[in-house]
Amino acid sequence: MNENEKKQPFVKCCGICKSFTTGAESLTVLKNLDLNLYPETTNVILGESGCGKSTFLNILGGLESLSAGTVQAGDFKVHELDETEAAEYRKFFIGFVFQFHYLLKDFTALENVMLPALIAGMKKKDALERAKSLLSQVNLEKRIKHFPSQLSGGERQRVAVARALVNNPRLVLADEPTGNLDPANAAVVRDVLFSAVTNNGSSLLMVTHDRSTAPLADYVYVLADGNIKECGDF
Repeated sequence: MNENEKKQPFVKCCGICKSFTTGAESLTVLKNLDLNLYPETTNVILGESGCGKSTFLNILGGLESLSAGTVQAGDFKVHELDETEAAEYRKFFIGFVFQFHYLLKDFTALENVMLPALIAGMKKKDALERAKSLLSQVNLEKRIKHFPSQLSGGERQRVAVARALVNNPRLVLADEPTGNLDPANAAVVRDVLFSAVTNNGSSLLMVTHDRSTAPLADYVYVLADGNIKECGDF
């Protein structure tokens, strides 16, 4: 990718609105939110719990519909995708890291990382090599045959980071990925996530209420009152 391509946004969110209606009541969570993301960058959105961070991430990941606005991610018009197209988008364009790891308990760390690649059609030999390489990047090369129950919370989350990267996504979405960890493990997972994304040429969008993450990112935003603004104070 040349320097001119890196300067052009590959994700454009324009005028995003999201409201939830329950009976006669309506709650607007996002209000005319605009955001551009650039290739091979790390981005953090800060915000208090309940401000709409996860909702925005789910919209961007094709997991939730929007009430108004558009999302263009690469060649995908996310706001127009049907179920089949959304599945392809999530399979090849997006990698997710959630607050809870969601590892399959009867699969080893290696098998958990391999599985999305096999589902996407990668040959078993290639998926095996890719998974081993990623687990090495997150410093788990000696734990690849361990099951989730045999791993610490921080190790399980690092497996989840490797899994999110196995299909070479252009964009990794991380939703409070250190929220369930103690400070020491949170710092390790945070550092591993940022370095792994950079090493694999992906972009990262991480939402968190932890302001200590901000100095690691290329771009820092704050989500409040349904809207987003860039923050240059870090």
